[in-house]
Amino acid sequence: MVDPLSEIIGLLRPNAVFTKGISGAGRWGVRYTDFGHPSFAIVIEGACRLAVDGEPELTLQAGDFVLLPKTPGFTMRGFEPVRPQIIDPHAAALAVGEVRHGRQDGPPDVRILGGYFVFEGEDSGLLVSLLPGQVHVRGVERLSILVRLLIEEAVSERPGRDLVLTRLVEIVLVEALRLVPSQDAPAGLLRGLGDARLAESLRQMHGDPARAWTMAELAKASALSRSSFFERFSRHVGVAPMEYLMGWRMALAKDLLRRREADIAEVAERVGYGSASTFSTAFTRHVGQPPGRYAKQGALRA
Repeated sequence: MVDPLSEIIGLLRPNAVFTKGISGAGRWGVRYTDFGHPSFAIVIEGACRLAVDGEPELTLQAGDFVLLPKTPGFTMRGFEPVRPQIIDPHAAALAVGEVRHGRQDGPPDVRILGGYFVFEGEDSGLLVSLLPGQVHVRGVERLSILVRLLIEEAVSERPGRDLVLTRLVEIVLVEALRLVPSQDAPAGLLRGLGDARLAESLRQMHGDPARAWTMAELAKASALSRSSFFERFSRHVGVAPMEYLMGWRMALAKDLLRRREADIAEVAERVGYGSASTFSTAFTRHVGQPPGRYAKQGALRA
């Protein structure tokens, strides 16, 4: 059975992972400006406060895992009042070794392992659409083990490191997504998959994107009338069914063109278009440039 969530995570193709240790002691607080890359952190010991822009403030404790899909500005601090130190996250990402905030001597009040991902795929907005602004998971040992494995692998130079990192990132992301209650998720794929009826139509679209799907067929797969299906899909997924299908087809087409695995006519056929010209028109309207130019630019970047 096709798993839309795994397909989208796989399409993002993480190609770099950066990790570091962070600790704080005494009176401390830092304010990170907007970063943009998906980031994560797991608390090894102690506790602290985390306030992500637009999200409720959290008290983090040992064993907590946090994922920020787009990492907007945030403040992290201890429990004493303090004026936060402003930090540029892009400059901080270049720092080597553990970063210590507050009192520099003595044992830390909190120790955190954190990091961020860089994706090869250009559709990282797909991931952001799946999730709330922050994912907070408490006391899930399985996820803690996966993150530790990810961090250990990131600092190693063992053979096969890149492949292992790619797979571990994908597993961590899927595992974190599984733990988000679908009713708490914003409109997007995750919330849609949490609806048993909509999940079936989503699996059908992902399983056979080249098929000339009609609203009636998709509504039937969800055991709903066409009007009920359209309203329910739009409310839970955030876009109309055919708009979602178009977005998925174009994401697949961009991936095929970027990797130069097929010519334009074959790409058109694989994503549901009867001719290369019809596909080129639709692709240009959706992406902003014709598929041939997109493929060439992808080759140059590679």
